Amino acid sequence: MTTKLTSGPIVLVTRSRDSESRLHTPLERETDRAVHLIPVTELAFDDTDSGRLQRVTDQDTSTNGDKNTTSRTDLQPKATLEDDDPKRLFVADDDTTPVDHSPAAIILELTTPERLRTLLRAVETAPASIPTVVAPPTGSERLATVALRTNADEYVPATSDEAVDRILETVSTATDTTEDEAGEVDRDYHRILADELPDEAFVISENGTYLEAQLRPESAELYSMDSAEMIGAHLTEVFPDSTATELQRCIDEAIQTDEIQTVEYKGETTDGSQRFEARVVPTDEHINGHRAVVWLARDITERAQRERQLRSRQSELETLNRINAIIHQIIETLVEAPARETIEQEVCEQLVDSELYCGAWIVERTGNDTLTHRIEAGDAEMYLDCVRELEVDHERPVERAARTGDVQITNRILESDSLPSPLQTAARENDVRAAIAVPITYEDVTYGVLTVLASRKDAFTPGERAEFELLGETIGFTIMAVKNRQLLLADTVVELEFRIDGGDSFSFDLSREYDCTCSLEWAGATANGRTFQYVTVEGLEGETALEEARNHDSIEECRLIHDGIQRCTIEMRLAESGVRMLTNHGATIRDITVEDSVGTCLVDVPQSADVREVADALAMIYENTELVARREVDRPVRTAAERRNRILDELTDRQLTTLRLAYYGGFFDWPRESTGEEIAEAMDVSPPTMHQHLRKGLKSILSEFFEEGGGTTE
Repeated sequence: MTTKLTSGPIVLVTRSRDSESRLHTPLERETDRAVHLIPVTELAFDDTDSGRLQRVTDQDTSTNGDKNTTSRTDLQPKATLEDDDPKRLFVADDDTTPVDHSPAAIILELTTPERLRTLLRAVETAPASIPTVVAPPTGSERLATVALRTNADEYVPATSDEAVDRILETVSTATDTTEDEAGEVDRDYHRILADELPDEAFVISENGTYLEAQLRPESAELYSMDSAEMIGAHLTEVFPDSTATELQRCIDEAIQTDEIQTVEYKGETTDGSQRFEARVVPTDEHINGHRAVVWLARDITERAQRERQLRSRQSELETLNRINAIIHQIIETLVEAPARETIEQEVCEQLVDSELYCGAWIVERTGNDTLTHRIEAGDAEMYLDCVRELEVDHERPVERAARTGDVQITNRILESDSLPSPLQTAARENDVRAAIAVPITYEDVTYGVLTVLASRKDAFTPGERAEFELLGETIGFTIMAVKNRQLLLADTVVELEFRIDGGDSFSFDLSREYDCTCSLEWAGATANGRTFQYVTVEGLEGETALEEARNHDSIEECRLIHDGIQRCTIEMRLAESGVRMLTNHGATIRDITVEDSVGTCLVDVPQSADVREVADALAMIYENTELVARREVDRPVRTAAERRNRILDELTDRQLTTLRLAYYGGFFDWPRESTGEEIAEAMDVSPPTMHQHLRKGLKSILSEFFEEGGGTTE
């Protein structure tokens, strides 16, 4: 269309009378021209050859008989004007006099492609040539394409920061645009498509031939073929056959359905493989006798990478949630497990049943520091057999886990060059792609190693590793608890007597220095992990023993509990305790006595205990340790009534009365219902006397529990 510079108004065509125009006020502020609003719903077109735009007004509606007719009036005053006068095309909505000139430009703030297309074609055939600008409220590929195909002079979304400047520029500098002899349309794609396209735009014929190409400079640098060379090329010359076929199918779908299609595809550039997303917009007009599409593409490589990472992360979280649920289900099962074998079997079977893992087995460390298989589960039988039988000259992950107590992970097993050929063959056969070796530990004791196999090549992420670390510690704790429970409930236990020559602990050092005898009264740990020992020393006064304890490297804190004549009891908090390690192996120390720098240690273990394991654990505490006796000991079975009678026999009448008055009087409640003075008054004794009877009575009761079972307790 041809635009002539005029002094006429700028006409804004809106969707309806109530539609808000984003451009009206800014245009009035930036130009001296009049700016008039006309709703598109009040526009119509004459059926005569003049093609003149007309306006339908409410006052021009009349009723003839039983038919409603709406008259169409020119967009001008009621004054008589020549139909072909190019200066009388539009008038303002509220004007009462003719406009001297045709509009300087028509700005179309519309959102419906069909209505926009009809109006642009009507303007194009009008007697006066008027610049047109398509300015929808927001950007639209469909509207941009309509603007292209119907020769709009400009396209710019009304929300654009430069919308007003570009409209005013169009008003003053619009130029002629005509079709050439070959029927191809020579248009300025850059200005219109730049608003809708970050990277590249093409017009492609229905047979896959490039008719027009527009690339942003930063995008053009990535192509081995510039935009001019692409014109006339076929899709198969630009893309591999498989990609070209997919893109041609998308073009066919857009033309057949007359709907915008979206397609993602890969393109090879000088910067490597890039990912693109295209919006394929069908056009109505024919070019060289063929339908065509406008191909609007943007580089989404970074977005695709982020989406892949997000999907990967989401998948990882879902898997981690499943693993978390499995681990906690296993932990709940372990609480009631009656034996170590049951614990290990439940763990392996539940892991395999989850379908996240294809195999699991547990090994334990034997006395000669080798690993022996105990339990296994899963379908990876060939791999498990190969692991058992294969001899290698280097430390395997399961052995490293047993030695260091740290989890060992091997991902991408099939891609590992260090894997022995037989094991790699077995891994391929059983689809084993990743493995984790989890030490089964509790505190300083390693009971064995759990190995789990997965068919996922990167199965064991840091989150999954943390879950398995928790599982390993839980299994270790449960095994320790089962061992202790077996010892606690056993009617017959095995008593082991060990001789220890020249230990380097406080008791051995004190016995060697002062020729005294040291006996362990109790050793154990508090809830916060602090390790305590109570040691009675015969043949040495308390102050000397306390001073030696304060200077000993193994003791962090100490205090004197009892100081008698050449006899004292010391409480000590230790940095480490070997007694704790024995307890974790299911052993209970009944007595340790050190005399003349030689120790005698009596230990109770269940009948099912591995004596060698206990001996090795004690040897880790005291280097020169020898098992000198192994005896089965029957424990006396006492009923609750017998135990109660035994306690009553130990109490005096005064002690029993004091305990009863204190108990029923609420002395042991918190807050107390009775004070010590009130209990003493009820007994008619002094408060110190009452407290003496009370403490002796409590000691008799507590000794039945703490001293009956031996020297240590948890």
